Amino acid sequence: MTNCFVTLFDSGYLAKGLVLYTSLLKACPDMHLYIIAFDEKSYDKLTSLNLTNATIISLKDFEDEELLSIKDSRSRGEYCWTSTPKSIAYVLDKYNQEMCTYIDADMMFFSDPAPLFDEFLSDANASVMITEHRYSSYCDQSAASGKYCVQFMTFKNNDKARKVLNDWNKMCIDCCTIDKEKGFCGDQKYLDDWTSIYDCIHELSYLGGGVAPWNVDQYYFYKNEVVTKLVHMESGKEYDLVFFHFHDLSHFTNGYVALTSSVYKIPISAINDIYKVYLTTMEDICNQYGLNEERSVWFHEKEFDRSPYLSPFMSKNIYRLDTLLN
Repeated sequence: MTNCFVTLFDSGYLAKGLVLYTSLLKACPDMHLYIIAFDEKSYDKLTSLNLTNATIISLKDFEDEELLSIKDSRSRGEYCWTSTPKSIAYVLDKYNQEMCTYIDADMMFFSDPAPLFDEFLSDANASVMITEHRYSSYCDQSAASGKYCVQFMTFKNNDKARKVLNDWNKMCIDCCTIDKEKGFCGDQKYLDDWTSIYDCIHELSYLGGGVAPWNVDQYYFYKNEVVTKLVHMESGKEYDLVFFHFHDLSHFTNGYVALTSSVYKIPISAINDIYKVYLTTMEDICNQYGLNEERSVWFHEKEFDRSPYLSPFMSKNIYRLDTLLN
């Protein structure tokens, strides 16, 4: 069975999306990635690249009447979140896949996701797999953002999974905003109740999947000759790093890069063995495909008001890109 994935992004995420595709293909050569291009610029660019293991889907082909009926009432971010459950259903329906995994575009794969799928498929009762945020205690945002992260979610093409998917879609169509007081966080906080409502939900336990800025300080990272490893410092257990979620990574026009939000603690082993690899790969992708003005979401220098920002290495996870990569 081909490992089937789906993601969605627009031209602002072209570089990140291509890092995702390239890294996933290297880690899992038999994969196929369905990419829903959320604007014409991304669709035209992606189709011109003739990616061997990808199917590029235009927004026009993807959208249905239900999505179009709420489109004008949603911000761009809200519309993307609203589309997440439909993206999975679209692939299951149109391409008749046995199983489909949604993945966020701002991720990179460091090794084969086989351990994650092996765990999922070994659970005879499971039809859907979800991943926890696994927040570190100092930055626990579960109350506002949810216990689970919509970053890597697997759905089988069966009745139980379809029930979950259909219910989730209805909720996202109804409301997909961020409102902490009312308990809404886009498409994400709806997942909090799934294990109590449905009997087919599997929570991923393999710690090599779901590593992100909000939990990265729980691990020590190192490279061997084959793969990047992580050691869970509390238990001492060791895992292959499967994927990392580069949440809030942003380039600035003055040559600086914010690795993530200033809230998070990024250990030096993660900077050396994860962030540098990602940023180097992105530089290579930008040069290869002519995306030097589309690395990620760009900001004007005047918005970069973090004094004294001339220091090459500073607090708040902001670095000079050339210094960081040399």
